[in-house]
Amino acid sequence: MKYDFDTVCDRKNTDCAKWGALKAIFGRDDVIPMWVADMDFPTAPPIVEALQRRAGHPFYSYTMTPPSLTEAVVDRVKRKFNWKIEPEWVVYTPGVVPALHIAVRALTRPGDEIVLQEPIYYPFFGAVTGSGCQIAHNNLKLTRGRYNMDFTDLESKFRSAAGMRAAHSRVKAIILCNPQNPIGRVWTREELKQMGEIVIGHGAVVISDEIHCELLYKGFSHTPFASISEEFAQNSIVCMAPSKTFNLPGLQASSIIIPNKKLRESFSDASAGIIHGLNIFGLTAMEAAYRYGDEWLEQLLDYLQGNLEITMTYFKERIPKIKIIEPQGTYLLWLDCRALGLDDLALQKFMREQARVGFDDGFVFGVGGSGFERMNIACPRSLLREALGRIEVAVNEM
Repeated sequence: MKYDFDTVCDRKNTDCAKWGALKAIFGRDDVIPMWVADMDFPTAPPIVEALQRRAGHPFYSYTMTPPSLTEAVVDRVKRKFNWKIEPEWVVYTPGVVPALHIAVRALTRPGDEIVLQEPIYYPFFGAVTGSGCQIAHNNLKLTRGRYNMDFTDLESKFRSAAGMRAAHSRVKAIILCNPQNPIGRVWTREELKQMGEIVIGHGAVVISDEIHCELLYKGFSHTPFASISEEFAQNSIVCMAPSKTFNLPGLQASSIIIPNKKLRESFSDASAGIIHGLNIFGLTAMEAAYRYGDEWLEQLLDYLQGNLEITMTYFKERIPKIKIIEPQGTYLLWLDCRALGLDDLALQKFMREQARVGFDDGFVFGVGGSGFERMNIACPRSLLREALGRIEVAVNEM
């Protein structure tokens, strides 16, 4: 069937954080919110129908994970990424961010270090520091409009001041983001292989956040980190979820794939006292999404491709002072606003008060984010065009 992504739905007064907290977050209620990674599209009807059926059974008790869900996860990973996983590798958590906290807790002791590649999704910072660990900054390099990993610098994080390989490195892991949020890079197999060889070669583990792995633009494909080799699989924790793909973040259900039995047991031990069961509706939605959501997803991706092309063309032709780092995945755009000549707080004020759009400010994503803004284009085109027009008028009036 044909799904409708053009209709603007009124989401105010629905306890929706994206639309309900405008005054609190942006200081005014007339901004168009394009910040949090939440799409302004209703989720796939088969998911809604599955939730309605489950809600009709009036018992909402402590929940077991049904074997049929794990079968759906295993099947989807195989179909989408040609990665064969075993059912016992799959652990469930109420979201990827909690899983990152648990993974860091499982792998480290206070004072250890975790590598982050900034600019990066800002909850990563708390996942590191919340366990008493420190951030080892391996910042991405922006060259001619494209971000790349700095492998030389990454190697240096594992070496002592004397330049020798540390016998007991304090760097225990890297939190990888693939596809990368906020820049939209989809790391190639070759890039992942080079990064993994450095990290694993020094005895560290790769925690891979792959929550956006099904949101890809034409010509790009996703490689799960652990699928590259048996060595990579045995030294990684891969985090996936339907929440971004099918617009289900409020249901908080994620699948964490951990092939290494010892790592899996450490992860489970670290989750004790944190996870006391999962949301029954989150599990229901995950299974329905993975089994019956593909037709909706295919149309969504076509619509997002169109939104991207509209936005890229608009900025190039009508707002050339702002450059877009062209994404390969996600529905998030990384806007280079440095040519506007504003410091971070002035840029924030400009977007909120003059343009009346609500973005995520680049500086919250860490090193390299100053002068940038993150824009969510997963919305009906009429809303997107209104936002673009507001930005154009505001820039022209500077």
